[in-house]
Amino acid sequence: MSHTISLPWTLESLDLDRIDIERVRHNEDLFFLLCSASFVESGSDLYTHNLVDHFAGDEALQTWLSQHWVHEELQHGRALAAYVKTVWPELDWERGFQSFWQEYGAVCTSEQLESSRGLELAARCVVETGTASLYRALNDITDEPILRKLTNHIKSDEVRHYKYFYQYFRQYREQEGLGRYKVFRALLRRVNEIKSEDSDIALRHVFTLCYPQHPGDGPEFKRITGRAQALLRRHIPAEMTVKMLLKPLDLPARVQNMVERPLAKVAEKLFLH
Repeated sequence: MSHTISLPWTLESLDLDRIDIERVRHNEDLFFLLCSASFVESGSDLYTHNLVDHFAGDEALQTWLSQHWVHEELQHGRALAAYVKTVWPELDWERGFQSFWQEYGAVCTSEQLESSRGLELAARCVVETGTASLYRALNDITDEPILRKLTNHIKSDEVRHYKYFYQYFRQYREQEGLGRYKVFRALLRRVNEIKSEDSDIALRHVFTLCYPQHPGDGPEFKRITGRAQALLRRHIPAEMTVKMLLKPLDLPARVQNMVERPLAKVAEKLFLH
């Protein structure tokens, strides 16, 4: 088997030397969003290991996860980290990431996964919806050309990953005879986990990196990160988010049209506190 990994884009193609640093350096909210995203993406290999074990015997899915998905996710982490280090070189990214990794590694376990393979794939669709929406929002927030190019690349990758997970979900849904109610419960569980874990852990470690004089200061953490999350909320692509979230439920078209609009109004709250 060849070990050459084919990636849809390369870090070199971003031309980080051409970043218009003055356009972004002053924006602390953007820094918090980018740095926390770089931590989570850089931890993708641990999550992949759990998923590969979970799908033992499904060679096609395991191969896609280990030969394609994880390498693209880790490239997201490398590219975001390189961008952050270029614009904010005074902050010790490596130290922040190691601190994040110690905590994240302890909670990112196979016990977190759904017991049913089909339901875990439905839950993965939630995660990919969240990341696709995040990078679409970041792309909308910034006018710095290199960051726009980077966030567009990552958003496109995440939408493609969603399609793969959805395709495998449909196979397992048939095999396991999963009804809408079970799928809905799995989607809801993962939405709540996203809100309470990954992003929160990452943001806390970015906060500690930036504000070492405020260790464990809950109100100050909420004030600073609340601003960043409010910025993100204003740019979340609500319609896209809701369509992607509802897709695994395979609702009749009439029902889908009825619920899409009211859900779009609350979509911004799905992935943010």
